[in-house]
Amino acid sequence: MKIRTGDITTHVQRLPAAKLEGQQGEPPVVVFVHGLLTDSLASYYFTLGPAFAAAGIDVIMYDLRGHGRSERPSTGYQVECFVDDMVALLDALGERRRVHVVGNSFGGTVAAGAAAWYPERIATLTLIEAEPPVQRWTRHMAEGLALAKEQLVHEEVIDWIKENRGAQTARLSRIACKILNSTTLGDEVWSGRIIDDDLSAITCPVLAVFGEESGLVAQVPLFEKVWERCRTVVLPDQGHSVLVERTKETRDLLLEWIRDHHVPGHVPAQRTAPARSASAGQQHLSGHELAEALR
Repeated sequence: MKIRTGDITTHVQRLPAAKLEGQQGEPPVVVFVHGLLTDSLASYYFTLGPAFAAAGIDVIMYDLRGHGRSERPSTGYQVECFVDDMVALLDALGERRRVHVVGNSFGGTVAAGAAAWYPERIATLTLIEAEPPVQRWTRHMAEGLALAKEQLVHEEVIDWIKENRGAQTARLSRIACKILNSTTLGDEVWSGRIIDDDLSAITCPVLAVFGEESGLVAQVPLFEKVWERCRTVVLPDQGHSVLVERTKETRDLLLEWIRDHHVPGHVPAQRTAPARSASAGQQHLSGHELAEALR
């Protein structure tokens, strides 16, 4: 279904929790947030979503602004816009429970922003191959988006991706190119509100899952140092595509995590949205490199 969330219309799918014998009170609710440009809620629909509903958890999956079946405005793509969309969606759905928010890749950046700016709405934060919206994130995001915008307009690059990474990755790369060239996303995602590098703004329990071969795994020591209630998991022999390539392990980790942190019946107080403020040779780009560049 489609729901009005602030200045856009958002496509959302809900999977109600299965009724389990012995379960008391309201079930936990999980919000799944997908990655940037080449992703949509479908990545959760075909991986974690149905399994979580079957396990007695209410599931909310939605397409980010500019993605999937959600509205694609020409402007308005700072990270705080994505965060405010998620909170507006919860309000539109009448969801007053604290949510367990799970973000994959850029979805984790959005999820971390929600945990920092709307702490009363978030029960736990799960980052899958993701980085919070801190200053260092803005630098490599700006570089990755600029490279993608430059490369994906070339038909020979798309052909190379199709030959080496498959037709599906090539199709998604065309979609990414269209988004980058019809909106200001590439210039805005990294230009908006950020949180301090010390990550002190995030106070809820955090689960962080990384692939051993991903550059993002370097965040593990920092996460373990600054967050008292943090669990980090590094999957061996794994790159950035944890959600797709290690679905069962990821599912089992998250189900255990959410069950351990579920507090039935907690309803947070309302809070207004924070004000949005700004702060600061030919190379073939493969599907994997695109994912890494935009992580």
